Amino acid sequence: MVKIPKSHPRYWSLYYREKIIEGMAKGMTAKAGLIAHGRGEAFDYIIGERTIEPAERAMRAAVAKLLLAEYPVISVNGNVAALVPKETIELAKGLGAKLEINLFYRTEERVKAIAEELRRYDPGIELLGINPTRKIPGLEHERGKVDENGIWKADVVIVPLEDGDRTEALVAMGKFVITIDLNPLSRSARMADITIVDNIVRAYPRMTELAREMKDYSREELLRILEEYDNGKTLSDVLAHMRDRLTRLAEEGIWRKKELGS
Repeated sequence: MVKIPKSHPRYWSLYYREKIIEGMAKGMTAKAGLIAHGRGEAFDYIIGERTIEPAERAMRAAVAKLLLAEYPVISVNGNVAALVPKETIELAKGLGAKLEINLFYRTEERVKAIAEELRRYDPGIELLGINPTRKIPGLEHERGKVDENGIWKADVVIVPLEDGDRTEALVAMGKFVITIDLNPLSRSARMADITIVDNIVRAYPRMTELAREMKDYSREELLRILEEYDNGKTLSDVLAHMRDRLTRLAEEGIWRKKELGS
């Protein structure tokens, strides 16, 4: 990775950009993944590069559903492996979830590279999706291939940084789908059962914290959190936050201001 001084005002943004580039050099991230990361980064600017209340609300509902799940699975693609490999493993352990490698631009080399990256942090971690034998109905591309003991069997699936058609297809299969997507207008965001509009580098550590906090909640408490959650309202609240923040910035002015604030 390029050495970035921590004094740089955009240190963390540049750091994760370099992680994506490094992921491509390692053979994990596809070229399209770089484009997707840049698009998400633009939405993060608008949000204010912080976890907002609607995202926190969605994370609590997501963790509640995952703790209630009989067979939860977390999908892992190249960007996820590049940005949050350690955090993905920690989240899976905190939720008792399986990990499945699933790729749109699938090659055996990419699968192997992602598996090696995850096993750097836990050599004994069980990874599904190495040799998928099932196919999601209605999906023609490689991402339709899933593991019989993973996504195919799952009742609840986390599909972060996802393409919308697979999210829609999984919902059609009867899966409960949770996505992490900085773009509230994407098909993934609109088709998922729970949409966390946040940067995955913030979302996964926070979800792990919530899993530790909520693991002793009663079934009734977890169900209450889910019953009170409304994904449509959450997405509307995210859009309202973006609108209000942009309006405020336009009124205040941004010319040569070093910090836009949140």
